[in-house]
Amino acid sequence: MKTRGTMAPWGVILLDVVAINLSLVLAYVMRYRLQWFVEVIFDAPLSDYAPFALLFSILIPLILWSEKSYHQWRERVWLDQVYRIVNAVATTLVLVLALAFIFRPLVYSRLLLLVSGLVMIVVLSLKRAVGLLIEYHRRRRGIGIKRIVIVGAGEVGRRVMRTLVARPDLGYEVVGYVDDNPSKGGGEIGRFKGLGALDNLSVIIDQEDIDEVIVTLPWNYHRRILNVMRECARKQVSTRLVPDLFQMSLSRVEVSDLGGVPLVEIREIAFDRSALFFKRAIDFVGVSLGFLLGWPIFLIIAVAIKLDSPGPVLFKQERVGQNGKHFQIYKFRSMYSGAEREKVYLKEQNEAQGALFKIRDDPRRTRVGRLLRQTSLDELPQLFNVFRGEMSLVGPRPQVVEEVAQYQPWHQARLLVPPGMTGLWQVSGRSELTFDEMVLLDLYYIENWSPWLDFNILLRTIPRVLFGEGAY
Repeated sequence: MKTRGTMAPWGVILLDVVAINLSLVLAYVMRYRLQWFVEVIFDAPLSDYAPFALLFSILIPLILWSEKSYHQWRERVWLDQVYRIVNAVATTLVLVLALAFIFRPLVYSRLLLLVSGLVMIVVLSLKRAVGLLIEYHRRRRGIGIKRIVIVGAGEVGRRVMRTLVARPDLGYEVVGYVDDNPSKGGGEIGRFKGLGALDNLSVIIDQEDIDEVIVTLPWNYHRRILNVMRECARKQVSTRLVPDLFQMSLSRVEVSDLGGVPLVEIREIAFDRSALFFKRAIDFVGVSLGFLLGWPIFLIIAVAIKLDSPGPVLFKQERVGQNGKHFQIYKFRSMYSGAEREKVYLKEQNEAQGALFKIRDDPRRTRVGRLLRQTSLDELPQLFNVFRGEMSLVGPRPQVVEEVAQYQPWHQARLLVPPGMTGLWQVSGRSELTFDEMVLLDLYYIENWSPWLDFNILLRTIPRVLFGEGAY
């Protein structure tokens, strides 16, 4: 099904207006009828608040529109929408209270207006959540999905791919990519298939019912880019061009000005000092809570391991951390002693692709180890690594030395930040992902890091661990 346009439908705005007025009515009932907060001395009919309802109905959607909350609708995440809703409601409340102070209407309650604002935030946020849930189920049935082809498989193309891997909620189905480099156009990058050279694009558009083409070619391919755009226009397929700033091998591009002269600042793909400090503070709080609340679980697991099989409780292994620094990672032992020495004999059973080693029914696991691996409880001792600063609660998966030795150049960027106990790879499929897809997710995380993203990943990790999705 073809979908066009990125603006929110007008129905979304109309439903926002309905939700705003419903919130005001609920606040009125709580204030005057239920008297939840302060006893009412002077009663007032609901009609007296009609001017306030009109102001809220106009100002909140207008502020949301000015902040582009209704723009790029299919690409908005829920927390981003909640932030914009809070900002719009708070701004409107300040304006409405200021107008009430100036014009002094005969009847109005500041408490009711404040309660209205809080209810509006809750109702509008829930409305967004329900809308996203409905859209998610529609897209799972193939409704509203955009079928796209990526032109170019260089760093810019991989940047687009990792965004699409990390954000399945955007509703894009990547049919594949084209590239004139035979080693790229005929291969695969994770789940993304090479469909040959750029000359095949016209045929691919017809055969695969393509909705959109995303061009990620370098700037010096301007003639090829123009040809692609002309061909897409001729076939009435929308085209979007990703700007190529120094091959986008650097992550964050910030635009500022110097006395009116625009400046572009480019920074390496890595966390700056303030981000690392903030992240370290979050880790310290998380580790403290983990040790405080989790010590009974630590004790029970240790006893179970000892009773199940001979050997130490903890398993230590050399891993590669930030900037290629080696460290000893700690895990609860889930295999019998000496299992690492038998890895060489099991290489033919490896089910993972790329620089990974995974066997779904690994014969080296103990009885307790199967449960620990399924629930990821074997990784709890990594809290010690986080405490020592060798790891973070959230970050790329730390790999063993021989796996890192197999990295391609573009894989190396995942080593620029501290590895984590959990990450986008874990909440997006874990062991079901290919290695390239895992790296794409790691690079997306590095380039888009924020405290909100860490918080979101930690919340999404909980159900993944409880239900053991993708773990073995």
